[in-house]
Amino acid sequence: MTRVLPAVDLRVPTHEDAFAWHRVFDDPDVMEFHGGASAELSVYEELTARQRMHDAEHGFCLWTMTDGAGEVVGFTGAQPWPHAWGPAGQIEIGWRLGRAHWGRGYATSAALATLERVRAAGVPSVVAMVDARNARSIAVTKRLGMDLAETFVTPTGRRGHCFSLEL
Repeated sequence: MTRVLPAVDLRVPTHEDAFAWHRVFDDPDVMEFHGGASAELSVYEELTARQRMHDAEHGFCLWTMTDGAGEVVGFTGAQPWPHAWGPAGQIEIGWRLGRAHWGRGYATSAALATLERVRAAGVPSVVAMVDARNARSIAVTKRLGMDLAETFVTPTGRRGHCFSLEL
């Protein structure tokens, strides 16, 4: 049986989206694989500003994801890998959804749109860095056709997987 994915819209995040991201991600379940605690608003203000810069420089970023009614449900997109450890020089795709939107196909739908956009921008391959315990995100990588490229340990000691996909 083929699952019908929900419609999503992706847009370059605005300054106001920092407030929406802060609200949608202010949940211990959402943050379990992202440090565990909710982030301060200033983190999202800086993140949305950096994504606007990525879009201007690369033609892609972590976009604000909205549902068919225009409600912010999270973000998805791509950005250059931002850390000194890991897949330096690679383009990472990623997603984060508010808890109320889990299990509905939003991450897969938006990630597929992301792949189309980065392919159109000339990106030859992408990676997804996923905490080894994050079964939901691992399932999304599988639905995208990504392959496990390596297993790693973060500088904080967490185990993870690097999935890759040639575009």
